[in-house]
Amino acid sequence: MKLIALDLDGTLLTTEKKLTAENELALRRAAAAGLEIVPATGRFYSAIPAQVRALPYIHYAITINGAQVWDVWAARPMLRAEIPWQRAVEVMTVLDGLPVIYDCYMDNWGWMTQAHYDRAADFAPHRHSLEMLQQFRTPVPELKAHLAQVGHDVQKIQMFFRDMALRAQAMTDLAARFPDLAVTSSIPRNVELNRLDAQKGTALLSLAAQLGIAASETMAFGDDLNDVSMLQAAGIGVAMANATPPALAAADLQTASCNENGVAKALERLVFAQRQR
Repeated sequence: MKLIALDLDGTLLTTEKKLTAENELALRRAAAAGLEIVPATGRFYSAIPAQVRALPYIHYAITINGAQVWDVWAARPMLRAEIPWQRAVEVMTVLDGLPVIYDCYMDNWGWMTQAHYDRAADFAPHRHSLEMLQQFRTPVPELKAHLAQVGHDVQKIQMFFRDMALRAQAMTDLAARFPDLAVTSSIPRNVELNRLDAQKGTALLSLAAQLGIAASETMAFGDDLNDVSMLQAAGIGVAMANATPPALAAADLQTASCNENGVAKALERLVFAQRQR
């Protein structure tokens, strides 16, 4: 292995969004052995927990589900794959007909219609989801009008549902109506739309190629639908015990849950023990 890509929420981080000492030690050992450690998240870079951003051995990050690969030391994007703002407005017009709230990532920040922002607690009752919404979104009078005014392309569109049956149907309908977009999810109540080529797996292979690393020399960890492409693309895909069925099906192996230091346990078995032989 030469590169390890790690989803954050539900994978490297506990359900309380913490990086455990055991997982950090395992990453430090891997980095000291010459492996690239690459966070791979649906978040934009500045929304990655400071505890992770402070790790000195992280040189690159796959962010916004693969819409951007961030060069940490140069503080600039290496890869970008964004939705034209006009297409984003078309999607949001459809979403206006559903009982949802929605937002978008643009220019590495979150933007949301004020009326949706005010109702966030109704659609994101889990504490960490609500805190993320409130901390990393700027409310604007009306999001579609804001996009038309600034004219900047969109990195991701995200919506939140209260009705899980409607959410499942909407994922199917959106994929059929917008075949140029990837439809995924990272937490139970949300649905995320990216450009079709803005997926973690595509970004992983692109970054590895730029670093002269073969796909077979990569390992990926994940737990949810937005990790499936990465688990499939990596030389070894590892799903957490708490992973969703699609992530488990996409992975080659399974490790312990995010609350049981599953990343550290897998690295011990798959990387460190192998190198000692």
